[in-house]
Amino acid sequence: MPRILLIDDDTGLGPPLAAYFARFEMQLEQALRPSEGLARLAHPPAGGYDAAILDVMLPEMDGFALCREIRKTSDLPILMLTARGDVMDRVVGLELGADDYLPKPFEPRELVARVQTVLRRRQPARAPQGGPLHFDGLQIDPVTRLAQRAGQPLDLTSTEFDLLHLLAREPGKVFSRDDILNQLRGHEAELYTRAVDIVVSRLRKKLEPLDCIKTVRNAGYSLGLAPLLPPHHAQAHHA
Repeated sequence: MPRILLIDDDTGLGPPLAAYFARFEMQLEQALRPSEGLARLAHPPAGGYDAAILDVMLPEMDGFALCREIRKTSDLPILMLTARGDVMDRVVGLELGADDYLPKPFEPRELVARVQTVLRRRQPARAPQGGPLHFDGLQIDPVTRLAQRAGQPLDLTSTEFDLLHLLAREPGKVFSRDDILNQLRGHEAELYTRAVDIVVSRLRKKLEPLDCIKTVRNAGYSLGLAPLLPPHHAQAHHA
């Protein structure tokens, strides 16, 4: 059963949400303060946590600082609860590495749907799309969800990996922002196209000095690398 950590200082929010999540076979626990949430993430119960939900308005530190702290050591899926209509909150949260956001007030069913989406993306064994992909200086393995630049593992969030894998499956193909949103989030999630630019920007920084994600003006993004044959294929071909 997936275990979700809610970090929100509203004492009235956790119990009803926990009961609602239980209907969908998910266990939700609440930490009222960021320090408590970080302590739980550092020393999780057996099995650990599968995702975290962070409120932006918190004592001790805001949700953005908390997201930054979590991202220093973990690629745990993070969903942020933002103020209704405050686009900047969503932009900042995504820039810091959050996987999704939901404006308050929200319907519990919508929160469950968003959490289910990020959890599905963390279960590659169900339907990994193809084998490892090899490029000059870049390798991507959809089964282990590991990307390596020049042989060194890249510390990617779930969303960043999915975007890189999407582009790498069809190098040279231009994906529009809407294509990317639909592929990564599913049609049920409302996410504005600016979010794609934010994730691309984060991914480019992590891929440096590789300059492989190309912007096609007024069209979208593509991967500007030519695929290589896997080593054993290359050897067989050479023989």
